[in-house]
Amino acid sequence: MPTFAYKALRVDGTQTSGELDATDRHGAMDLLDRGGLQPLRLDLKTDKAKDGGSKDAKAKAGADEVEITGPMRLKKAEIVLFTEELSELLGAGLQLVPALRVMENREELGKLKRLTKTLRQEVRDGTSFSGALAKASPSFGDLYCSLARAGEVSGALSTILKRQATYLIAIQELQSRVMMALIYPFFLIASGIAVVVLFITFLIPQLMGLLDNTNSEMPAIGQLMIDLSDFVTTWWWIILGAVIAAIFGFVSYIKNPNNHEWWDETKLKIPLFGKVLKTRFFVQFLETLANLVGNGLTLLKALELSREATPNLYLKKKISKIIEYVGDGAALSRTMKRVGFFPPLLLDMVAVGEQTGQIGESLERAAG
Repeated sequence: MPTFAYKALRVDGTQTSGELDATDRHGAMDLLDRGGLQPLRLDLKTDKAKDGGSKDAKAKAGADEVEITGPMRLKKAEIVLFTEELSELLGAGLQLVPALRVMENREELGKLKRLTKTLRQEVRDGTSFSGALAKASPSFGDLYCSLARAGEVSGALSTILKRQATYLIAIQELQSRVMMALIYPFFLIASGIAVVVLFITFLIPQLMGLLDNTNSEMPAIGQLMIDLSDFVTTWWWIILGAVIAAIFGFVSYIKNPNNHEWWDETKLKIPLFGKVLKTRFFVQFLETLANLVGNGLTLLKALELSREATPNLYLKKKISKIIEYVGDGAALSRTMKRVGFFPPLLLDMVAVGEQTGQIGESLERAAG
C-alpha cells in the first residue's frame, strides 16, 4: 500500500505533518478529511529499495485522478458570488473541501460549479487553496491569491474571504459611480458638437436666404459664419476624413508602449475627466490598502499588491516611490506627502491612523 507524506491545517489553524498509508491519493485525502484536517500538501513517498514497486504505487495512486479543466475566465460579479458563498460556508463551520463540495452541487451557481469542482480536486490532491485559485482562473489575480494565502496560514480564511467580498462589492460600486460620472461630460460634449454642426449646416443657410430677400448689409461676423457654413457644406468629406485620420493617429500614438505613461498622466489633467479619475484612484487605492492591511498583510506587501492592482502607469510610479520610502523606514503619511499627489485631508487621516495604531481603520475611513 502506498505511503503519503502530508502537511495539513487543523481546525484551530495550526499546521501539522506526518505520513499515512492509503490505497491511492483520493483515499489519503478522505482519511485527512475524516480526521478534520485540511491538506496543504500531499506527496507520494518512494522507496529506492523498492523502485520497481514504486512505479506501480504511483500508477495506482494516480489511477483515480479526475481530469482538471483548464483556466476559466470569470466576471467580477462571479468572483463576488463565489467569495460570498464560500465565506458563508466556511463561517458556518465547514472545512474547505466539504464547503467546495456543497457549492459544486448548487445548480444556481452555473459555471461556478465547474470552478468549485476544479478547486476541490486541486485542494484534495494537496495543492494549497491559493495555489488552486491561481491555477483555476487568472481572473482572481495576485491580490486575491495573496489574501487567500494569508488566510490559510493564519487559519482565518473565512474572515478574510468575507472582507474580500465586501471589498469587491465596494470596488464594483465605485466603478459604476465613475462610469455614471463620466457619462454626463460625454453627453455635454456630444450635444455641443451636434448643436454646432446643426447650426452651421442648417440654420445659417436658412438665415442667409432670409437676409438675401431683405437686401440687408451683412455684418462682418455674419459673413464669417456664412463663409464657414459654405466651407463645411462644400468640403465636409475632407473635414470628416481629417477628423477620422486625426482620431486614428491619436489612438495609434497612445497605444504605443512608449507613450502609455504620458497618456496615463495626461488623462488625470483633463478638465472634469481628470478629477473623476483621480477620485477613483484615491478611493480604490485606499480601499485596497485597507483591505490588505486589515487582513494581516504587512504594509510593504499591501503596497506592492496595491501597485499591481493599479492600471495607470503614472500612478504605479508614484506608488513605487512610496514603497521605496516606506522600505527605508519612513512613515506612510510622510511618504505620501513627499510623493506630492495626495490631498491634504487624506494625508491627515492616514497620519492619525499611524499615531493611534489603527492604520487599517483609518485607511478605510479615508476611502469612504
